[in-house]
Amino acid sequence: MIPRVVRAGVSLSLLAVLAWVLDAGALLDRLAGFDARWALLAIAISLPQVVILAFRWQFTAGRLGLHLPFGTAVREYYLAIFLNQVLPGGVVGDVSRAWRHGQAGPERRVGPAARAVILERASGQVVVGAVAALSFASLPLAFGVFPTTLGLAVGGIGVALLAAYFVFRRWPRSGLLASIGQDVHTALLARDALPTQLITSSLVVGTFFATYVVAARAVGVTTPLLTLLPLVAPVLLSMLVPATVAGWGVREATAAALWGAVGLTVVDGVAISAAYGILVLISSLPGAVVLLGGNRAQRKSRSKSTSSPRST
Repeated sequence: MIPRVVRAGVSLSLLAVLAWVLDAGALLDRLAGFDARWALLAIAISLPQVVILAFRWQFTAGRLGLHLPFGTAVREYYLAIFLNQVLPGGVVGDVSRAWRHGQAGPERRVGPAARAVILERASGQVVVGAVAALSFASLPLAFGVFPTTLGLAVGGIGVALLAAYFVFRRWPRSGLLASIGQDVHTALLARDALPTQLITSSLVVGTFFATYVVAARAVGVTTPLLTLLPLVAPVLLSMLVPATVAGWGVREATAAALWGAVGLTVVDGVAISAAYGILVLISSLPGAVVLLGGNRAQRKSRSKSTSSPRST
């Protein structure tokens, strides 16, 4: 496990390097021109996004035989997103919702609850990865660069599919791994589960793209959509690196590399990515309300328990 202070240091170091290498004045000018009105649109986009995420989690948990009320799923997902934004690693919120769900009710099924969260997140990451691969493959058409990108993308997808084929062929038929494989099939790959997972995850990825476009417009970047969209998924995919705080630093560094490689203004790419991080943080603030509400409820519960008369 990477210590939290190290993750925070990685984010700060990458941002400092970018500020040093790039024209810091131009970058600050872009961010200083941030149009707060776009934040309202980002919040509006985040509302159906969280609803879909909560439904996907509820569906995945239900496939594993777990009860998860929809209202609870929405509240816990907001809390998880907020914690992932403000705490290093980007997974603390997911660990929290898995633990809290597993502890709910008399059965206390922490293991299945954790697998539900892992599989629910995996559903989304697979779609992001697939879109990122297609985005890389489209770069030669969009920009006339990376002549080998298409071949690399197709080859990478082929290798991944071949590896998955051999893994599943050799997957154990008994024991813990067999149980995990059964959960994967039940929650993700079964005929009555796969369409729901693909549709919900695709809709969520669509909201990510929309928020990224909003971030571009918020800092005054008017790059056409057909030029901007192929660059979004690779940047989002970079945020999966669990060595930073909420993807800060690595997201901006990836954007700098991509924008520079395709001949766009690097400062614009970094400014858009930073604005995206700001918009996601703002949209996650309802999770802070859930956190404060939960803490207040716990204090009231402890106060009642200490003030109640004790039996002698």
